[in-house]
Amino acid sequence: MADFPLTGFLASLPWVAAGLVVLLAITFSIAVRQSRHSVIDTVWGLGFVVAAVISWFLSAGAGDGGRRLLLLALVAVWGIRLAVHIGLRARGGHEDPRYVDMLSSAPGSRNSYAVRKVYLPQGVILFFVSLTVQVGMFSTGNLGWLAWLGVLLWTVGFVFEAVGDWQLAQFKDDPSRRGTVLNTGLWRYTRHPNYFGDAAVWTGIFLVAADSWPGALTVLSPALMIWLLAGKSGKPLTEKAMSARPGYKEYVESTSGFLPLPPRRLQGGR
Repeated sequence: MADFPLTGFLASLPWVAAGLVVLLAITFSIAVRQSRHSVIDTVWGLGFVVAAVISWFLSAGAGDGGRRLLLLALVAVWGIRLAVHIGLRARGGHEDPRYVDMLSSAPGSRNSYAVRKVYLPQGVILFFVSLTVQVGMFSTGNLGWLAWLGVLLWTVGFVFEAVGDWQLAQFKDDPSRRGTVLNTGLWRYTRHPNYFGDAAVWTGIFLVAADSWPGALTVLSPALMIWLLAGKSGKPLTEKAMSARPGYKEYVESTSGFLPLPPRRLQGGR
């Protein structure tokens, strides 16, 4: 770690944390005015962009310029697209049912409860997952083959996420498909192309950072993101909400739960 500017990196951490606090405070203010705390979902991707931009400025003259610019571009393209997508999807809507369920059990102030149960945990997760980007910004080694493998994986993930979201939006906009299950396009190969795409994107970003020491030490950052998507708040909650829909049981039996795989043939040719 002799070439890693540890002092500069450590000095940058409070600034990134402060940037995320400001972003979440603004989001909370908007949510209170709209009585809709699910607006934080729109800001999720932007939080990573804020962390990347601050780290990019503060690592000037310290980290490798090519890696810094590459990480900034990968995070910004992913985060802004996700924010726009979720923002357009939620435009003019009501509180997300997940947040209604969560906040309905608030022992006191609904807004204070939201700070403890929504904003504080998401702020901590944003900071921890973005450590891959923060460390990568200060890494001094030149871009190597592992970084370009990361770019390739990021590209695959971004396509899966963006195309999967677009296919789902088209499906929902078709009144004739209401109450049915989307099982075509990318959704034929995985029940969650958008979550798989997210996981691939952050694994790719990690590889860009891990290409130069000590980026490999941040492996728990993408691991946390993947665990949230596949095992905690992403896939399980979505499948719980979909479980009563006609045809969903058969869809689960025939389609991979996360990684894209060829559809399985059901017994009886169904």
